[in-house]
Amino acid sequence: MYVGRFVVVGPTVGAYRVSSRSFPNRAATKRDDTITVGPTPDAPETDNPYIAYNCVQVTDRGAVIGNGSHVDPIAEKLALGYPARDALAEPLLALDFEKDDYDTPRVAGIVGVSDDPTATEVPAGYVGIVRRDGLVVEAVDEPTLVATYERDSPESFDLTADSAAGAARELYGHEFEHAVCAAGVEVTDDGFETAVVNDSK
Repeated sequence: MYVGRFVVVGPTVGAYRVSSRSFPNRAATKRDDTITVGPTPDAPETDNPYIAYNCVQVTDRGAVIGNGSHVDPIAEKLALGYPARDALAEPLLALDFEKDDYDTPRVAGIVGVSDDPTATEVPAGYVGIVRRDGLVVEAVDEPTLVATYERDSPESFDLTADSAAGAARELYGHEFEHAVCAAGVEVTDDGFETAVVNDSK
């Protein structure tokens, strides 16, 4: 089954996978607290605005994951102190679904949300999607999947990994078709850990 790009979000671990039939020549690259998806050196030239973006942004209050340019404003609002639900909902609503041939939804999540980073509270997770027909944002207490196609409503997902690297590998290797690259994030005692998988490595 082809579900396109998708996120899996839990309270302490999450991951994102690029699945693509049209633009497979892409890779995920770690840069400090950010993971960027972009074309590989051998990728054909394109003016498609949706193939390069930050897919993970770590803030002091949580790690944002998603399939496009909405990741940055979500992270900015979260860092400014917005409630997690609002930080997700406002940019998704403002940017809306992608204006491509398929009206591709935007999917996103926040892993390890904390209203007080110095507290010992249990972190929370949130997942969101904006489609042509609506916006959904939900708090999650177990790994939850939402994808751009076929699985475009949040649903439980059997993620067995409990680390960033494990989650990225698990999503990359999932049976959903046309895997390109994946990124993972986990809550640690010191903040967050991130990982990427490219070309099944």
